[in-house]
Parts: sequence; structure tokens; C-alpha cells
Amino acid sequence: MLVNMGGLFGLECLLLNCGLDFTGSSLRLIVGTAFIAKPSKTGSRKGFPTLPHMFICLLVERRAMYENDLPGVDVFVCTADPTIEPPMMVMNTVLSVMAYDYPPEKLAVYLSDDAGSDLTFYALLEASNFSKHWIPYCKRFAVEPRSPEAHFRSVSDELEANQAQHLASVKRLYQDMEDRIELAEKIGKIPKSALLEHTGFSKWGSFSSRRDHDTILQILIDGRDVEAKDIEGCRLPTLVYLAREKRSQHFHNFKAGAMNALIRVSSEISNGPIILNVDCDMYSNNSESIRDALCFLLDEDKGHDVAFVQFPQNFHNLTKNELYGGSMRVIGQIEFPGMDGCGGPIYIGTGCFHRRDTLCGRKFTKGSLFDWKQSTVSRTGESVAELEERVKELASCTFEKNTQWGKEMGLKYGCPVEDVITGLLIHCRGWKSMYFNPERKGFLGVAGTTLDQTLVQHKRWSEGDLQILLSKHSPVRIGLGRINLGLIMGYCVYCLWSPNCFATLYYSIIPSLYLLKGDPLFPQVSSLWVLPFVYVIIGEHACSLAEYLWCGGTVLGWWNEQRMWLYKRTSCYLFAVVDTFLKLVGYSDSGFVISAKVSDKDVAQRYEQEKMEFGAVSPMFTVLSSVAMLNLFCLALMVMKVILAGGLKSIHETMALQILLCGVLVSINLPLYNAAFFRKDKGRMPSSVTLKSILVALSLCGCDAFL
Repeated sequence: MLVNMGGLFGLECLLLNCGLDFTGSSLRLIVGTAFIAKPSKTGSRKGFPTLPHMFICLLVERRAMYENDLPGVDVFVCTADPTIEPPMMVMNTVLSVMAYDYPPEKLAVYLSDDAGSDLTFYALLEASNFSKHWIPYCKRFAVEPRSPEAHFRSVSDELEANQAQHLASVKRLYQDMEDRIELAEKIGKIPKSALLEHTGFSKWGSFSSRRDHDTILQILIDGRDVEAKDIEGCRLPTLVYLAREKRSQHFHNFKAGAMNALIRVSSEISNGPIILNVDCDMYSNNSESIRDALCFLLDEDKGHDVAFVQFPQNFHNLTKNELYGGSMRVIGQIEFPGMDGCGGPIYIGTGCFHRRDTLCGRKFTKGSLFDWKQSTVSRTGESVAELEERVKELASCTFEKNTQWGKEMGLKYGCPVEDVITGLLIHCRGWKSMYFNPERKGFLGVAGTTLDQTLVQHKRWSEGDLQILLSKHSPVRIGLGRINLGLIMGYCVYCLWSPNCFATLYYSIIPSLYLLKGDPLFPQVSSLWVLPFVYVIIGEHACSLAEYLWCGGTVLGWWNEQRMWLYKRTSCYLFAVVDTFLKLVGYSDSGFVISAKVSDKDVAQRYEQEKMEFGAVSPMFTVLSSVAMLNLFCLALMVMKVILAGGLKSIHETMALQILLCGVLVSINLPLYNAAFFRKDKGRMPSSVTLKSILVALSLCGCDAFL
């Protein structure tokens, strides 16, 4: 028998509750099968090899004989704001990719500076000089990783005398470089000696602002110049600085616009048929990553249809129990390998090796082969200055007018997640992608160290994914008949992130309010009808915990991730849905928000201690705090009623699941209550946010009592 539900409205709530419960769980189950139906053999899943062994053997055998036939590789590093993306962090990324174990004459590194900062250019000039010492040191002693800061942080004290001597020397040079860059950053101007050293600084003479300036293109190291050598007489890779033209009357299309400008400019300077793009905080952690990617792209049997090789996004600053769920363990070790088995993972915007021609819009044609040696450019007789002057037009504001750039060529415009939609369109042109998750991670970046950073980042991701789902480029709309059904389902998992907010908000609010009124929404614990609910609750969370532990996480880390899913679904995902629909009706326009890559010492210390950071006034904090306060008040008032009026047995019999749900929500929000009521540090919840959330929660409780 079902319990008395307290009238027709209660019955309707039961039906809605059941519908949300089983529809949401079924949808996640059906769509999520894409991740386990056909797992990848290269995603480092247990039981599978981490890299096709024959490819490595093939490259090793050919290395000595065919070294000159390896394709050129252009590396794109994008930065946009020297304030929240410190120049020293960016330079560590640049130096790490310059030191790849790859022929330097085949390697070109491009830094796109969307802030047009002379400080960033100065830092790159300093890094170019330091690279003459750093690259030989890396190759002589085969060091890993090849980011100077990461290497100095991880190097053992027990080194051979020869390496210890070289390490001390190169570390001293690095410290001198860091001091000069940080001094320039502190005083806000470039030293006169540097201004006289390089004519490139003259380009800032007509500089108006970061949103209004000419193209600034500087080739700091010309890799084709036989005189461009390090201290040991070995060739250096090409190094290029680009700040594309910006004008207030021309929309610049954020990172997608920067990437497309890099594609065009690099095609005239080095024109490597392989393009690697990395975020400015994502340094190379493995000097063999290029050769690993070539194992897939150059495979004579199956490489002809591979458009890009995606490495996972990993981070070096995660806490032991991953306070903000930043590791994305399940995504990297289960979901992406599952998509790999269905035709390839999505393109996530960093740590990705592309074929240049596929980025430029080429469609896959069965049976066609690509000559990796045909894409070299000849610049015989042209000076660096002449080349810079000729090529900078390709980065102008008006170059893309009446062209297919941003539509059929390059990265797609008009979406906050330009990487995901670009990868989808590449898949729909007939190409496949590969996912590679080696034991030694290819790239390591900086995870968010505050709750606000994490929520803002996920709002952009989820909003962009939802926009894709509702656009003419929806994976369901354009993918059917073009790509594997499992891959379509995989894309839909991420496109449906933000709509999950409605079911989560329902479960976080309605059962607690009905608990306060004393009206049950679930069957009695003695009824057989409770079994489906128990099955879903236990089954879903047991599977989730098992997946997380299998991926190397901890129980507390899983609990932190559950909290973050709750916070994301009740705040940033809700705002993502609202902003998306406002954009659809013309009342809002999405912007590109850059996540801060640096935090002050107090914030960093609290992060290392795994104390959640609530010290910001944010509408998202108000929403999630209001929901948390509502659950606390409902549970407390229900306990008071039971104590004063008795009836514990009947309450337990009729509303056990509601009590359990409300109790779990209160338990998972303990860090928030601590920040709102007890903490005294700067990471506490702002008083204004706490007051608003209490008023909202009490208002809802009051309305519930009188309705």
C-alpha cells in the first residue's frame, strides 16, 4: 500500500518525484552507456596497453634513418591577461614545449598574447635567451618535466656532481630572469636596457589599449637560421610572439579568434602539418608527447582518418582529497576512453595534437593519403623583418571578412566552448580522434583554488555545451548518420550537464519543505513501493563510489566531488540555463571568462589545508547558501516538532527517506555552515550573503507553513 499522501497535490508530487527520479536515472544510464560499451585500448584503462607497442617500436626503428622525414610541429600557447595569468607561469609553459625531444628545426612555438602586453613580450624575450641554456641542460641530462619551475620543485637532492653543477648554474640564470620579469611587473614598465636591446618594443609606440592596437608580430628565434644556436652549438626551435590586431568596432571572438590567427600566421612561417595547442598554464610534463601523438597520426594502417589526438587535462596542484573535484578522474579514465571506442573523444581545447588540414576544414575522403613532407614553406632570400611585415596582415581584424574562417575553417565562432563545437564539426566531416592517457601525464596545469573560480569555469563550460545542444549544430541534429551513435550520446552527456539543475533543485528543496509540513513524498519503509527508490539510491551512489575509487581516488575525495556536483547543479548550472535562454531571446550575450591562475598566500594556504573558500560576494553563493540554509532549518524544525509533540515512530515510518535526504544535504553542507557561522578567516562566507540566504530560507519556510 502507498501511504496517505495528504491530498491530491501530494499525489501529484509523488508522481513528479517518481518521474524525475526514474527519468533522470534512466537518461544518465542510457546516455552513459556510450562510455562503457566500447572502451578504448589507449586510454590507460586497466587490462589494456597504454600505447600500441608496435607503433613505438616502429618509431624507434625509423628514428635514426628517417629523422629528417618527421613532420613539422607548430605549438600554440595562448594567454590573454598578464594579471591573472602571470608571465612567469606562461614562460614555464613556453620553455617546456621548446625543450621537447624533437628535431628543433621541425619545431616552432607561437605565443598568442590577446592582452598585447609589452610585459609578456619582455618575458618571452628573456625566456628566449634563457632557452639557450635550458634546452641543452634538459637534453644532456634527460630531465623530466622540462618546465623549469616544475623541475626545480621536483628534482632530487642526490644528483651526480656533473648534473648538480649544471643545475646550480641554470637555476641561478632562471632566478635572475625571474627577478627581472617580476621587477618589471611590479614597477609596471620595461627596463631601458631591454628597450634598447630589441627593436620589437617600438611596436608599442602606437599602442592605444589592449582592445585597440595594430598587429604585433615578432620572430624572436628564427629556427631556419643556422646561426640560431644554443650554448652548445645546437639549433633552436622557432619562437614567435603574436598580438593580433584589436579594434573596438570588430568583435575578436576570444580564444577561437586567437587560434585562427595563429593558424594563418604559422602557415607562412613554419607551416607544420601538426598543430599542438596548450593553455598557458598547461606545461609539458613529458618530452616524448609529440612522438606519442605521431604514433597515431602517422600509423600507415589507421592513421589516415585520425584528425586529432587528445591528451587528458591533469593538474599539479590538487589536494589529497581534491577539495573542488578538479581532477576529473572519472571523465579522464572512464568517460573519454569510452568515447574513444566510439570514434574519438571531444576536443577540450588544450593538450591536443591536430592535423593542420582538418582544422582548416578538410573533409575526410576514404582512401586518400597525406604526404607529411609536402607542407614545408620556402623563405629563401626573405629577411625576418620582411616576413613579419608580410604576414602580420593575416592577423588583422578585417582579414576574415567574407571568408569561411570561424565557420568552415579554423575554430568555430559564436560559442563559449569553441573547442567542443569545433571537435564535433571535425567528427561530422568523417574524421576520428584518439584519446591517449599515458602513465606519465603529457601535460599538467593549474586547478582552481577557490570555489568561485570552479563555479565560474563550469558555468562557461555548461552554458556553451547547452548552447550547442539547442543550436543547429546539435550533436543529435547533425550527428545522426555521420558519426557513431555512441559518440552522439557521449556529446549529449556534457550538453545536458546544466539541465540537471532542475532535478537537483527539486530534490534539494521540495522534500525538505514537505518534511517541515509533515507530508510524505515517498512510500512508507514497510511498503514494497519503496524498493525502487532504495535500489536507485544505493545502486547509483555505490557505482559512483566504485568508479571513483577504481580511478585512484579516496572516499573523502568522492564525498567532496558529490558536494561539488550539488553546488554546481544548484548554482552555476542554473545560471547557465538562465543565461542560455536569455541569449536565445536576445537579452544576453555570452562572454569569455578567464579563470585566474594565481592566488594569494592566504588562499593558497587554506586550499592546501582543504578549507573551502567562500570569501566572495556572488549570486551563485547566495543560491547555494539559501538551499543549504533551507535544509538546515527544515531538519531542525522537524526535530523540534518531534521532540515537543512526540510521534517519532510514525515520522520514521512515513518519512524515513525524506529525513535521510534532508540529513545528507545538511551533512554535505557542513563546510558551508562552518564558513557562514564559525570561521573568522577571509575565506568565510560574507555576512551579506549569509544574511540574504537566511532571509530567503526563512521566507520559504514561512510560506510553506501557511500554504
